Amino acid sequence: MPLKLGVNIDHVATLRQARFATMLESPNAEPVLLDLAKEAVNGGADSLTIHLRADRRHIQDRDVTVICEANLVPVNFEIGNTEEIIQIAIAHKPAFVCLVPEIREEITTEGGLNVVSQRGELQETIKRLQGAGIQVSLFIDPDAPQLEASKELGAEMVELHTGAYANAANSGNERQRLINGATLGHKLGLQINAGHGINSSNIAELYHVPYLTEFNIGHHLISRALTVGLHHAVAEMRELMDAYPG
Repeated sequence: MPLKLGVNIDHVATLRQARFATMLESPNAEPVLLDLAKEAVNGGADSLTIHLRADRRHIQDRDVTVICEANLVPVNFEIGNTEEIIQIAIAHKPAFVCLVPEIREEITTEGGLNVVSQRGELQETIKRLQGAGIQVSLFIDPDAPQLEASKELGAEMVELHTGAYANAANSGNERQRLINGATLGHKLGLQINAGHGINSSNIAELYHVPYLTEFNIGHHLISRALTVGLHHAVAEMRELMDAYPG
């Protein structure tokens, strides 16, 4: 089965918010998130990822409504485990919710969710989301205790955090962690996705990681889009991903 590409469009909203955070009703508010979502889909995106943070630093509530109601492709809704945001997810019923750690001081998510230490609160959230017909993914580091806890809590899938791999001076050890994590996760019956820091320079080494279903990529594609446009940036990545052996 071909490797799927989820495109995170949060940074489109980041650019808009830099100028129009207090003027979202303005007809001049740009870039328009839905326009860029369509460009990503036309370029080959299999799903769209949006992260509604508690501090609303980029994606806004209205963006969630617009993207979910457009029904372009399945929506992967990243959220922290907070009651307000959980209720929004249940109201909109995206195809997937990916539960992620959320620390206000971070510019972006820089580590996996500690499923082991948060087992109790996560269990209730997972049940509520699944009861609303939403598949649940957990964004975790590729370590055995986190994978085993994810399976025990009933999540359908995990997204392996590839940030340590992407940022490592020597990526060999981190790649092996991902290989081991994906192998164990597959054995446990979890769908294995991966994301964070993936770009056109480091993606090929990830093809050694078995059992992957989907890459979720955001910052690199939005950055590349400044040069070639998002449609072309996504199409380039899609072509690279076709080399994954499966």
